[in-house]
Amino acid sequence: MPKHLLRALVLCLPLSAGVPPQAQAALDLPPIERITQYSPKLPLQVLTADGVEIAQFGPERRIYTPLARTPKLLQDALLAVEDTRFREHKGIDPKGMARALFSWVTGVGRAGGASTITQQLVRTMLLTHQFSVERKAKEIMLALKVEEALGKDRILEIYMNEIFLGQRAYGFAAASQAYFGKPMERLSLAEVAMLAGLPQNPYYANPVANLERATQRQRLVLQRMVDTGLITEAQRAAARAEKLVIRPPSQSEVQAGHVAEMARLAVVQRFGAEAYSAGMRVTTSLRAADQRAAHAALRRGVLAHERKQAWRGPEDVETLPAGDGPELERAAAQALRAHRDDELLRVAIVLAASPRELRVQLASGERVVLSGEGLRLGIAALGPKAKAPLAITRGAVLRVVQQANKSWSLAQWPQAQAALVSLDPVTGRVLALVGSYDFARTPFNHATQAQRQPGSAFKPLLYSAALEQGITPATVVDDAPFTAANGWAPQNSDGRYEGPLSLREALAKSRNLVSVRVLQQLGVGPVREWAGRLGLVAEAQPDNLTLALGAGSATPMQLAQAYAAFANGGYKVAPVLVERIADAQGKVLFEAPPAAPLNEAARVISERNAFLMQGMLNEVTRSGTAARAQAQLQRTDLYGKTGTTNDAVDAWFAGFQTNLVAVVWMGHSDSARSLGERESGGGLALPIWLDYMAAALKGVPVAGTAVPPQGLTRMGEEWWFDEWAQQGWVTRIPADGPVQRAAPAPQPASAASAASAPVPQ
Repeated sequence: MPKHLLRALVLCLPLSAGVPPQAQAALDLPPIERITQYSPKLPLQVLTADGVEIAQFGPERRIYTPLARTPKLLQDALLAVEDTRFREHKGIDPKGMARALFSWVTGVGRAGGASTITQQLVRTMLLTHQFSVERKAKEIMLALKVEEALGKDRILEIYMNEIFLGQRAYGFAAASQAYFGKPMERLSLAEVAMLAGLPQNPYYANPVANLERATQRQRLVLQRMVDTGLITEAQRAAARAEKLVIRPPSQSEVQAGHVAEMARLAVVQRFGAEAYSAGMRVTTSLRAADQRAAHAALRRGVLAHERKQAWRGPEDVETLPAGDGPELERAAAQALRAHRDDELLRVAIVLAASPRELRVQLASGERVVLSGEGLRLGIAALGPKAKAPLAITRGAVLRVVQQANKSWSLAQWPQAQAALVSLDPVTGRVLALVGSYDFARTPFNHATQAQRQPGSAFKPLLYSAALEQGITPATVVDDAPFTAANGWAPQNSDGRYEGPLSLREALAKSRNLVSVRVLQQLGVGPVREWAGRLGLVAEAQPDNLTLALGAGSATPMQLAQAYAAFANGGYKVAPVLVERIADAQGKVLFEAPPAAPLNEAARVISERNAFLMQGMLNEVTRSGTAARAQAQLQRTDLYGKTGTTNDAVDAWFAGFQTNLVAVVWMGHSDSARSLGERESGGGLALPIWLDYMAAALKGVPVAGTAVPPQGLTRMGEEWWFDEWAQQGWVTRIPADGPVQRAAPAPQPASAASAASAPVPQ
């Protein structure tokens, strides 16, 4: 149809009436059922057990919210700037249309504007955004039809959930989370005004991409709210003065990228690609507080290790204009757009550099100054003789971190990786899981996928097997040089020998040669089988004496499962991460079975074995390689073992409190790269474990002394199995010569009569 006929057709429309059938036929209007029978694309949502969102997957990030639960202030702000007469018109604003129609017919000015909320909704859902007279005519007629079919509240509700607002956010609820990291009901007036300004052009006025433009648009909204009587001048002034904190794109209220990916795979494998738009909700077993604590502890621990490394140079160097005015600020902001910011390791560009002071601009536009101790990492790179790859000069892009005292320090992105996983030892529910320092850079999940040597963290599994063969915590083993028939001559980590030690002392001090002699006495095969029983893969353990030193393979999750058996009295638990999957209407599609009561069918080691292992592992945290555990947390109910492999390639701490098991690993993705000559599990992994446990156990009372189970006999300061007291037990494994055994005890005191005796810790 010629344009002049379309124009005449539009001009002849009685704007207060319905849409004439001839107009519908002439313009071939699409059906409006997509609006009247609105079914939004809802993303796959992943949540913690206590309802905190971890992630959303799908092409559109949306949190569908009924109008009744949408803040009235936000509704009013939107209408003030987008469609003041929304409640009065029939889908088209006659005053605005008069201006627009004049432009269309005369060709004077750009034919646009005057779009009501209803017109915008029609354009978004049924038409294209490319302007043409024909499209505008369709938009008008469709808006009239939608207004006939739906009430004002329903139209506004659909609009506020459907409209694109930048950052992959569709609808205001999603935008509130995307930009401010909070639900709509917690938005301030300043934040409401910024969101209400987004629909006009979410690319141009996006506060993440261009805070200056977004602020200009925000101020326009505030002025419109004053003009329409929604707020006072005093409220407007206060809102303008409020400093907004825009959430970085990568930041989530709960950082759990690896868990989100595990949940996503589980759902897609079960339900297919439709899960991305069907609004499914996956509830995981994570506890939000535990996950936050684990993520923060791991990052602090890795950065503490990184601070001991040499400066590796800036990430990039950008060219900045001369001077220090607005042009420099804009150029610096533009240069940083290509570099991903981080909530802890802030990306920054150097504005001025000298050996005494470093002035930088952050991605947020804030300028900060580094001096004194804050320059220590790169002090050599600030001198005039610094080599080009390392030199810190104007335009250098680098990382800075804010210290507890609010000062800023030079930093760099860490090269080491780490993982932490914690379990409920009774139910197997995963309470926290962090698979790497940063999921976006390293999606590989070291907590569940990294098969690494556990080092001395394996020794408790070996000693648990030994308890079943007449070796007790009191058995004395010679810590002396050892050379195998094939010439293999292992060493203790300190290169020294301490002579005869009890098994309890040897585990506390992590003496390698004692473990080798114990394994030699037991045989490699039975110990590999025992490790498999506890949760490790038996075939992944070496079939030789290096097994005693943890030269096999295990993931942090597998090791957590093994230590859970020590914590819960001897039962194997299966880790559970996905608790429930529900559809958009809340119908449960999948639910993990409730944790079964611990019973003999799940038993992998005896209760008395677990009891004795608890005693020895408690000694490690009291006087051994992890002695700082009880001292730092001021708790006696902590158990665990450090682990360090050859050349400090892997550093571990695996441990538990009665109701919580946690394992920490640190290393490099390159499994041959050392963490440092003098590094160890006690120096690297244990601090992360303690940091996490301090938060996770806050307010949890110290557990009382355990009651010895039946089947144990106490002689002197130690307990052992009744049958070994009666049959004779291994008293000593010497460096040379036969194993020494005790004669049977004629009338041993039973655990029942000695249960009130204090348990050695």
